Amino acid sequence: MEYKKRVSESRTEMIHLLVPGNLNHHNRLYGGQLLKWLDEAAAITAMRHSEGEVMTAGIDHLDFKAGAVLGDRINIHGYVTYVGRTSMEVRLDTYAEKIDGGLTLINVAYFIMVGVDENYRPREVPGLILETDAERAEWDAALKRKEHRKERGSVKK
Repeated sequence: MEYKKRVSESRTEMIHLLVPGNLNHHNRLYGGQLLKWLDEAAAITAMRHSEGEVMTAGIDHLDFKAGAVLGDRINIHGYVTYVGRTSMEVRLDTYAEKIDGGLTLINVAYFIMVGVDENYRPREVPGLILETDAERAEWDAALKRKEHRKERGSVKK
């Protein structure tokens, strides 16, 4: 597929208000709730890039850096970092936003998404146009993560 899209064309931001139903017994954000929100954000980001349906193929990293508490707004920023023939890597940065607007990075995650057709078989997705040094650095880092996944046997060689 010769068609390519810019990283900026699929950027996604989701915001959730942290309410009691999202808290664990320590009154912190449930990791499982965050994982659900991350999966949704990754899917939306990948759907924007691929202009079609996608499925989650894996999670490469899910690093918890800090917690979030009742009343925080959970901001999830997603963008495509790498594109193969049918797969995409989506980076998701999650911030806890306090009432005064201050942001704390609480999570960084990389999801592997695959474009699928109406029969849920992999389909080709557009390439990725890299316009900035940061985008090129993410691409290079994604290639290293892909190689590590191959070494671990979590992707086809």
